[in-house]
Amino acid sequence: MDRLMEEKLGLGKSFDTGVRQFNILGKKVHVYYVNGLCDTLFIIELLTELTQLNDLERRSSRVGDIIENRLAHQSVSRVESLDQALDQVLSGLIAIVAENEEAAYIVDVRSYPGRQPEEPDTEKVVRGSRDGYVENIIVNTALTRRRIRDGRLRFEMTKVGTRSKTDVAIGYIDGVADPDLVALVKQELSSICVDGIPMADKTIEEFIVKQGYNPYPIVRYTERADIGAVHLLEGHVLLFVDTSPSVIILPATFFHHLQHAEEYRQAPAVGTFIRWLRFGGVLASLFLLPLWLLVALQPELLPKALEFIGPNKETNIPLVIQILLADVGVEFLRIAAIHTPTPLSTAMGLIAAVLIGQIAIDVGLFVPEVILYIAIASIGTYATPSYELSIANKLARLVLLLAVALFKVPGFMIASTCIIIYLARMRALNTPYLWPILPFDPQSFKQVFIRKAVPASKLRPSIVHPIDQRRQPAGK
Repeated sequence: MDRLMEEKLGLGKSFDTGVRQFNILGKKVHVYYVNGLCDTLFIIELLTELTQLNDLERRSSRVGDIIENRLAHQSVSRVESLDQALDQVLSGLIAIVAENEEAAYIVDVRSYPGRQPEEPDTEKVVRGSRDGYVENIIVNTALTRRRIRDGRLRFEMTKVGTRSKTDVAIGYIDGVADPDLVALVKQELSSICVDGIPMADKTIEEFIVKQGYNPYPIVRYTERADIGAVHLLEGHVLLFVDTSPSVIILPATFFHHLQHAEEYRQAPAVGTFIRWLRFGGVLASLFLLPLWLLVALQPELLPKALEFIGPNKETNIPLVIQILLADVGVEFLRIAAIHTPTPLSTAMGLIAAVLIGQIAIDVGLFVPEVILYIAIASIGTYATPSYELSIANKLARLVLLLAVALFKVPGFMIASTCIIIYLARMRALNTPYLWPILPFDPQSFKQVFIRKAVPASKLRPSIVHPIDQRRQPAGK
């Protein structure tokens, strides 16, 4: 195994792979490692303990058993396969191989480079925990288990990618999660055949749900450990992918993408009010611009009390072109904001205000109403909790705008109906996307719009088919 390990590990060619040789009880012992992924202090302590065997033990043919017994570490395993030993070394563990031994002893001394848990930028709350998932899968599972101290919480590890061999953990609560759902997720993961997943969770998503060119998100992402724990308790399955700070929640419906932790950090009445405002923002981001364009093209649709709605002056550029230009301009600004270094973000904001503000109106490129309604729709887009859903709604809005521009009222009605039918036909891992509207579930539908107090939420969501349906014992 020594010679094969040296060949497979690329010793002498890759500067970050190494081997340390010792003579212990008359036999050569090799320690294989990868620099940068191991904790050097742990390795030194272990090797010090092993070298002391020469002074404390007699020579023996069972050097391997003696070494295993003297490895003062809580995570030591014995593997007899070269591929297993190689995978573990490349994952940051060390392999200890004694001369003429057919087995290697794997010790977990991983110390991955990475950042400390901090609050995610996209899921901020006024009150609540400030720790979030990071790129280390071990830290992420620990953050989750810290919140659910249940012996039935399971994290089943597997590897994906024939070359990357990325660690992927399936998280669920045994006795709560639907076994068929867990089996389905495992089956989809095992069927992934690709050389590597450098894009981590996004690549896993595309293999599991087979989204294709569907713009609407079929799985939900979160970087908050408390949100992940809540969904585990509801009966969902979580996927943790190493090198990614996002955790995949399965299954997820349309209304899962409209939830936010802030609603549950406030009183139920305040949380309900925030939820209604957020729903209003989502509807505005989708329908406000098409409806305004419709009444601007056909003012007779408005009652007398609302006749003031519409452009107050004529321009040479059609309204639909103005709206599309302004909408695309806002998208340009969003992309530029992502790529702009922080010290230059203020300057970029000033440029945006000049280009799409008053000067664009003064030169006759836009009418003031276009800027107003574009701004309101953009605020609704940013008020959408799910970034993926907000982008999908923007694409749907463009479809509605084009339909209104071409066919006016019939175009708006037909395009809206087609979008609703399209969403109704979607399924996320055999889960209806528009649940609890289709199929209709009265109690769950009520909870979508009204944030119930935790003591009143006694049942888990039926859509995940939990084994234990009650969150609280009967009579409590």
